[in-house]
Amino acid sequence: MPRMPKRIKFRKQMRGTLRGNATRGNYVSFGDYGLQALEPHWLTARQIEAGRIAAQHFLRRQGKVYIRVFPDKPVSKKPLETRMGKGKADTEYWAARIKPGTMLFEIAGVDETVAKQALARVAQKMPVRCRFVGRRLSV
Repeated sequence: MPRMPKRIKFRKQMRGTLRGNATRGNYVSFGDYGLQALEPHWLTARQIEAGRIAAQHFLRRQGKVYIRVFPDKPVSKKPLETRMGKGKADTEYWAARIKPGTMLFEIAGVDETVAKQALARVAQKMPVRCRFVGRRLSV
């Protein structure tokens, strides 16, 4: 089941712009290894779910998968062959705003080679270029 908010204050949002790099959520904080986005994009709830299933299927109950993004933006779309006007359309899907540097997924409890293979499968499902990163050592 794709993720979406339980309740929201407003049903529809403006599109907005995705400028700059991620300043928050841009380092590995829960797991040992992570998947970091390198491009700006809207990640749909279905794409996030596809990545989660790919990771958990490959790991076969070992390790833990953390999802670091949440689709909280309602995206509306008018039906095909509809005339202009008559107000803004209903919500078609939910999206997460992804800036370059955002951590998408994290994995804990497995060694580096397994984590690299699992996150490579997740990266195949993502519409953006991603890279594999490890946890930063605290000084």
